Amino acid sequence: MAFRPRLWPTLFTVPAIVMMLGLGFWQLQRLAWKTELIDAFEARVSGEPSDPPATLTHADMDAWRFRHIAATGRFLHDKELQITGKLFKGTGGFHVITPFVTDSGLTVFVNRGWVPEDERRPDTRPASLVPPPATIDGVVRESGMKGYFVPENEPQNDVWFTIRPQAMADHLGLDGPVATGYYVDQLAEQPRPTRLPFGADRTISVRNEHLQYALTWFLLAITLIAVYVLWHRQADREDAAGDKS
Repeated sequence: MAFRPRLWPTLFTVPAIVMMLGLGFWQLQRLAWKTELIDAFEARVSGEPSDPPATLTHADMDAWRFRHIAATGRFLHDKELQITGKLFKGTGGFHVITPFVTDSGLTVFVNRGWVPEDERRPDTRPASLVPPPATIDGVVRESGMKGYFVPENEPQNDVWFTIRPQAMADHLGLDGPVATGYYVDQLAEQPRPTRLPFGADRTISVRNEHLQYALTWFLLAITLIAVYVLWHRQADREDAAGDKS
């Protein structure tokens, strides 16, 4: 029995299959792009460190995101701030944000890592207060980035959700030049330290689920093709049975 495509099912099915296949191949292109991006980020983390720049714009981040940064100077522990609502292995706590004055006089805000709620304040963890001369060894992260549902900072209540160097410097009354547009995520010592704060992992974690998305679109296209063929075969059998009767 010859296969006879019907007009309206074909007008619906063919464009839908073309769209699904196109989206699948687009996700494969995104997969290649994301893989190259992750490889580039990991190369920056493990590369030779750079001096902290004075300022970075959003446009600069393509070249600077996750770049290895190192400097010597001193932490202003008495000016420490904490970012609320941070988890570590399922436990609630804070990220410790401390101004760091480099030997050149530039102040850089450093995310030193996670602490639990009962050790939020620096006087509860004196062993974490590094005396001068100190060093930072970290990666560049863009400042001011927050999710849609993340509240605004409340400096008057000492509640911070987002790292904003200039606003934090103004709130703390810091003197001298302040690095803006970014902050530094302090990298964890190796092997993983047991003392607070717990710094950032050296392995870059970037979502890369484009392969799953591509397979989903391809499977949907295959399913639609199967439904299209089976429906037509059933319709052809019913037409043939009708002709015989």
